Amino acid sequence: MATFLASLGRFSYRRRRLVALIWVALLLAVGGAAATASSTPGMNVSMPGTEAQRAFDLIDERFPQSHADGATAQMVFQAPKGETITEGPHKATIDRTVARLAKDPEVASVADPYTVRALSEDGRTAYARVTFERGMGDVPEESQDQLLAIADAARADGLTVETGGTALETPPATGAGEIVGVLVAAVVLVITFGSLVAAGMPLITALVGVGIGVGGVIALGGLLDLDGTTSILAAMIGLAVGIDYALFIVSRHRAERAAGHDGETAAGRAVGTAGSAVVFAGLTVLIALAGLAVVGVPMLTKMGLAAAATVAIAVLVAVSLVPAVLGFAGDRVLGRRARRAATADTTPSEDARPALGTRWARFVLRRPVAVLLTAVIGLGAIAVPASQLELGMPDDGSRAEETTQRRAYDLLSENFGPGANGPLMLVVDASSVDTDQERAVDRVAERVRALDGVLMVTEPEFSDAGGTALLTVVPATGPTDKKTEDLVHAIRDTAAAGRADTGAEALVTGATAMNIDFSEKLNDALVPYLALVVGLAFLLLMVVFRSVLVPLKAALGFLLSVLAALGAVVAVFQWGWLADLLGVAQTGPIVSMAPIFLVGVVFGLAMDYEVFLVTRMREAYVHGEEPREAIVTGFTHGARVVAAAAVIMISVFAGFIASDEPMIKMMGFGLAIAVFFDAFVVRMAIVPAVLALLGRSAWWLPKWLDRVLPSVDVEGEALTKQAPAPEPTKH
Repeated sequence: MATFLASLGRFSYRRRRLVALIWVALLLAVGGAAATASSTPGMNVSMPGTEAQRAFDLIDERFPQSHADGATAQMVFQAPKGETITEGPHKATIDRTVARLAKDPEVASVADPYTVRALSEDGRTAYARVTFERGMGDVPEESQDQLLAIADAARADGLTVETGGTALETPPATGAGEIVGVLVAAVVLVITFGSLVAAGMPLITALVGVGIGVGGVIALGGLLDLDGTTSILAAMIGLAVGIDYALFIVSRHRAERAAGHDGETAAGRAVGTAGSAVVFAGLTVLIALAGLAVVGVPMLTKMGLAAAATVAIAVLVAVSLVPAVLGFAGDRVLGRRARRAATADTTPSEDARPALGTRWARFVLRRPVAVLLTAVIGLGAIAVPASQLELGMPDDGSRAEETTQRRAYDLLSENFGPGANGPLMLVVDASSVDTDQERAVDRVAERVRALDGVLMVTEPEFSDAGGTALLTVVPATGPTDKKTEDLVHAIRDTAAAGRADTGAEALVTGATAMNIDFSEKLNDALVPYLALVVGLAFLLLMVVFRSVLVPLKAALGFLLSVLAALGAVVAVFQWGWLADLLGVAQTGPIVSMAPIFLVGVVFGLAMDYEVFLVTRMREAYVHGEEPREAIVTGFTHGARVVAAAAVIMISVFAGFIASDEPMIKMMGFGLAIAVFFDAFVVRMAIVPAVLALLGRSAWWLPKWLDRVLPSVDVEGEALTKQAPAPEPTKH
């Protein structure tokens, strides 16, 4: 591995113009494809194997005109105090509004509030439900603007008019926060390297990789049904790992130049050693992201694969484009101070103060038990809120209070009950009933009406062919309320128990039921997913470190950091701690996809730091140092760079906290805090403390297993034998 990558690094350094031209051409080609691609598709949340999905499929088959999977909007009208919505002028306004809504060619149907009796008891409030032919996030901007313009016209006639629903969902957009994150990363790189040229390399190469990765996601968006959130998550992860991977190779190149190697040799050795760590760190991220496919949710699988592809491109950029750019930079990569030091006739003073990483490592070695207990207890305390984790999907109730969607949500809750914002759809298939199918449907409806928590069940609407009926069930509680979830299960249990009596099959679906099934499926998949990615990565790290205990420690450290991150996410987004500071408009259940996606990404990133930091320790140990001495050497050479990489990654992720999209905001915060915990607590404190306590046994590997595992030479021992470092030359 090291020999092959070193050859690639030297080739890229020598043929830098060709390598750079290939990458730039690829970037331009992908950019052109993205620019001409069709618009980003909406969010298609299909979940094979769930009852909600089976019901949706049945509705599409038996009620094709209903557009059950189409986006919806609720336009809520309220008359001034002392007046009613049924009065002449107000009714005329609503009639005109409903007629205007129905004229949009994108609208499949409009439920007239007077026809369906969508009127409040006091007669002041009514709402019209608009169903679009396209799905959530796929409604054209022109239709959204027209929807709001129609509401403004009705508002001008003296009514309070607010509009909500999935039809107003728009693809998440990037903002200034991400730019701030990149600027902070640039400052950290300048401080780390002391050179603008060296600092610019990781940024430039990372942007090339992200441009190709995200451009590919956009270009293939229509073909693979990838929504806007996918491209933003890919950009978030690709930018962070791209900067970090380039940072490690540039840093190692500078160290090899300082050891006396010429530029080409230094580039080869940097790619052969740090590049090997980059490849294996990237593989752990790929395993974690591609492993999301085991969940069985197509949308999550696509997100994971898109992000994994961006990470793979970041790895390829790091081991090929970075050495090419190093060739263009030449000696300027060292910075003026380093170049002056290289030509000066000076000898390092023995009394010079050791670097901060060296001093910290020695402190941990003196007090390993105290450091270990403090770190574990601290992270354990932060992880406590994770035990109260509640999963759900964001709705208009989680939006800021000044938005029309939130005001519409509140008006519906106040005048029609919280359940009006998340009605359930009950599909009753009585086609197998030989006699009186309508009676069978009525008996199912009677059983559901008798359940606690049911506010209303509408009269059944039968399919054109007969035998199948569609009913709306309005819960007494809101879409994200635990009681609504219990009601969905109660309806399903009642339907299953009564099937022998009625002969009809009843299925519950709708956006609320779909979200409940979605959350439960993700929750059930979390443990198998963890077992898969941790198991595969454990084997990979065992190959890298030739040890059993080091990979085990890495996996356990990850679990501690990810639990602490989940605890922090619950405390902020569910309990409301620091919510105002972070711009969280409304607390509530954690977005269903966030925990499992967070676990996947954090695991990959955690293994990054494990590989980068511990590889230097392993390298020193293999080259003859004692275990405790190797820990200090690893920190001396790796702590500063790992710390800089962590700060950069935290800055990039934190920039996404400014997003208005709840999923993106939550992921940005969760990833930023997880990287902080993992890099500065787990890898910088727990790892050296555990290695100090284990001593030489940390690197133990059974002989039979050593013979079975492939040798990958991440430490670059073969490179050392080929070309030992030259003696420093004095001038």
